[in-house]
Amino acid sequence: MAKLTFVGGIHPYDGKELSKDRPIQDVLPGKELAYPLSQHIGAPAKALVAKGDRVLAGQKIAEAGGFVSAPVHASVSGTVKTIEPRRVATGDMVMSIVVENDELYEETRFSPHETLDAVKREEIVELVREAGIVGMGGAGFPTHVKLSPKEPDKIDVVIANCAECEPYLTSDYRRMLEEPEKLVGGLKIILRLFPNAHGILAVEDNKPDCIALLKQVTINEPNISVKALKTKYPQGGERQLIYAVTGRKINSTMLPADVGCVVNNVDTMVAVYRAVMEGRPLTERIVTVTGDAVAAPANFRVRIGSTYEEVLAAAGGFREKPEKIVCGGPMMGFAMFGLDVAVTKTSTALLALTMDEVSAMEPGPCIRCGRCVEVCPGRIVPSKVAEYAAHFDEEAFKAAYGMECCECGCCSFVCPAKRPLTQQIKSMRKIQLSKRKKS
Repeated sequence: MAKLTFVGGIHPYDGKELSKDRPIQDVLPGKELAYPLSQHIGAPAKALVAKGDRVLAGQKIAEAGGFVSAPVHASVSGTVKTIEPRRVATGDMVMSIVVENDELYEETRFSPHETLDAVKREEIVELVREAGIVGMGGAGFPTHVKLSPKEPDKIDVVIANCAECEPYLTSDYRRMLEEPEKLVGGLKIILRLFPNAHGILAVEDNKPDCIALLKQVTINEPNISVKALKTKYPQGGERQLIYAVTGRKINSTMLPADVGCVVNNVDTMVAVYRAVMEGRPLTERIVTVTGDAVAAPANFRVRIGSTYEEVLAAAGGFREKPEKIVCGGPMMGFAMFGLDVAVTKTSTALLALTMDEVSAMEPGPCIRCGRCVEVCPGRIVPSKVAEYAAHFDEEAFKAAYGMECCECGCCSFVCPAKRPLTQQIKSMRKIQLSKRKKS
């Protein structure tokens, strides 16, 4: 096995050339913004405002509903129009605070710090929590929880996930090129929490310009190194990344902290820097709008609460009517029914494709070729696990290590019979995870 990679994985067409050379552009929102109270894993946030209240950009409008939760902040100034269920990108109805944008963009007062030395270690986690930062690579796990392991002294590696292995996505790539100091600054802040830890910026080797730039920025940082990873999907998966960088293995019942690691993605670390050094909460993120159906694919700095329609308009709209619109990337994203939904903290991309290759596929019987086994990074037998899931054989599913599936989609991608392996396994995993929570 090659150095700095993992067993399995695939090399799909990455589509990154469509948007990777487009610098980040700012997008102003429309007249109405919706802030779902659940933009993260864990308990929904609780509204702090009521209909008719005036809010400022950066103001906390909802507080965390528990330890595993995150507050929500307004990204514009305006008036609370209503608090009601609104549909989100997944199709669910989520209670949301709707703000009428006054287009003045008046901000609340922020409390920046001139130097990192001016920030006490015990303040960092609280600043991150109050800023409402969650995993912005798509998972949405509250970051302050990640930064509060039971045994912080045992954390010896902090990894900045700069792989961006999902095809078409280039938002992290642009962040690294345009704001490397903030990325490194965020990593340095997190390292202050773990005195025994070394920082690693893990970048796939298809981004040599980012690797060179980050090495230059960290040339005087002996506690931070830049590691080049083999370009392969899903190199940016948490389990695969930890193994590639450290050789340590984790399974579905473990956390990275169990093997001495903390992992955060690029946008999350930049958000940590802005929260601690600039005093700014999480109110915006970078979104890639791309695909062969988009007129001018690009990367945009979007205020949370804006609609996907507004972001698409900034990219020139559709060049051609798409057959498929995906929230996220083609491997782990999900199909969207419409664009009149809010951009949230976990919105990474909008992908519009002129052809829906998946719906055109006709699944056939398994031919026992073993290709799904070869590419599976979880080292399970997807064809067999999917069969158990399809027949609702829960015990056999668990015995065959179905819970070790990371839902990356590699097996479905390579299956010559076009079987929906990942979808079948994912459905059973949801049932099992729900049962775990109840018990």
